[in-house]
Amino acid sequence: MTTISWSSFVALFNAQGLYQVAYAALFGSTLWVTFIGGTIAFKTLPRQQFGTLQHRTFPIYFIISIALSSGLLALWTYSHPDVLTRYFDYTDGDVAQAYVLATVLLNQAANHSVIGPLTSKTMFKRHKLEKAEGKAYNEPGVSADMKALNKAFAQLHGISSLANLTAFLALLFHGLWIGTNGTGIKSIF
Repeated sequence: MTTISWSSFVALFNAQGLYQVAYAALFGSTLWVTFIGGTIAFKTLPRQQFGTLQHRTFPIYFIISIALSSGLLALWTYSHPDVLTRYFDYTDGDVAQAYVLATVLLNQAANHSVIGPLTSKTMFKRHKLEKAEGKAYNEPGVSADMKALNKAFAQLHGISSLANLTAFLALLFHGLWIGTNGTGIKSIF
């Protein structure tokens, strides 16, 4: 039986516990943004307000995702040093998990630094052109410029969604892995 004391409380703050909390925060926020919050906002807000909301919230979400996935990858690599010497051995579970975490990091970094800003820029150009033409982007008879913006936005949005879905699936796989095999995280304190 474990008794509750100040020392047992302090002992909770260890690398293993922090790894689990960081993973849970990252997985939970990715799940929320990808499947729940965005869907509710899309169904509730007028389209241009929805776009503005996404433009404001996504950079924060991506920064948090980058920070957490970087921390998880660093702690995983520290705790599994074979990752640094066997990085081409994809059958090694520790190496595979490092690649999974790197996949999350790279997809969220690409979304934050390249794909997201291009998508927002295209969206705001489309909003501006809608006002100038007096037509919604999807009405019949829109200009060739609007059609080009629609195509560019659809492509960028698709790439962004795919990158985010890839990050989510990687996190799901990592969660199933650590749930089955543990994290093997070493103490850093």
